[in-house]
Amino acid sequence: MIRNLLLLSVVLLMCLSPVHVTHLLAQEPLDGRNRIFRDDLLNNLAGDWKLTRNIRGQAVENNVEVEWVLNHQFLLVRMKDVRSPPNYEAMVFIGYDNTSERYVAHWIDVFGGRFSETLGYGKRSANSIKFIFEYPDAPFHNTFTWNPETKRWVLLMEQKDKTGKWGVFAEDTLRRPLTEGVGTSLQRRAQVVGRERRERVS
Repeated sequence: MIRNLLLLSVVLLMCLSPVHVTHLLAQEPLDGRNRIFRDDLLNNLAGDWKLTRNIRGQAVENNVEVEWVLNHQFLLVRMKDVRSPPNYEAMVFIGYDNTSERYVAHWIDVFGGRFSETLGYGKRSANSIKFIFEYPDAPFHNTFTWNPETKRWVLLMEQKDKTGKWGVFAEDTLRRPLTEGVGTSLQRRAQVVGRERRERVS
């Protein structure tokens, strides 16, 4: 029985052309170290920002720093309240699952481990990425939208109440710092593009 199986395996391998065998061996997995995450939309989020959050009728200011990290697999968004000491801080890791064809968001903040257990999964539509967080108490949406004309980002956060009705939880507007002139902004953009090219060559 075993001998027959071995003979069958040899016959099947002989039927495959050398080119086909080489192609099968050379295929890269959909996800892994060598599948670098590159995204033309999220590239516009890299750099420094001033964030204004409208929440419950109040405006809150945050400083935001964004950069590609971990072998260019994640875009790290650091948020920090301008108050001293800050009332809010967060680190958001945004990646991409090629197998499932969706964005992944790890939202870690000052509220601790329990509230960071739920991952956000996102789909892109034009210049927007809508992340859905299925929290135990209620689902939560956070839509990242890039406006190429104003060069600003808007993050619209929505939650469902106990009656099943959706409502706006907060809205963030990200703009470049006023102290960052046109030359500095272009220089930062050139640095990002240059880094992309070097990583693509390597």
